[in-house]
Amino acid sequence: MKKSMIIGVIVAILALAIVWYLASPLFIDKEVSEGFPVPGTNTPETQVNTILQGSFIDADSFHKTEGNALIISDNNQNYLRLENFKTTNGPDLKVYLSNDLEAEDYVSLGELKGNIGDQNYQLPDGIQAEDYQYALIWCEQFSVLFGSAELQ
Repeated sequence: MKKSMIIGVIVAILALAIVWYLASPLFIDKEVSEGFPVPGTNTPETQVNTILQGSFIDADSFHKTEGNALIISDNNQNYLRLENFKTTNGPDLKVYLSNDLEAEDYVSLGELKGNIGDQNYQLPDGIQAEDYQYALIWCEQFSVLFGSAELQ
């Protein structure tokens, strides 16, 4: 009898941990506030140019995303900048540049830093922003789109 009780407690603890992992992002926001990613001393000679931009739209009625996506350059490095950004939180959210909304032809820029606020993602060397049509917020674990911005 005691052995089955111990097993029951262990199973309950594991189930609660799984529920917490999956559900906690839905009600816990993480806010980020990054300035422009200009390396060096921010002298007037350092120019930041907007190459492409777009506005985020919701993936569906449950996965909502808003704000702007900008591809910016300081002539040495390109970045994807999210401004006035807000998305439904979820587990394992990533930032992608993609040529489709199904994330079949994409490059990952890494984990979403926060579901609210301005943030920057450096494009890997050799990646040309003009080669991609969309910025995506993508749940990698469940292969679900949370929001997209068409870059023009």
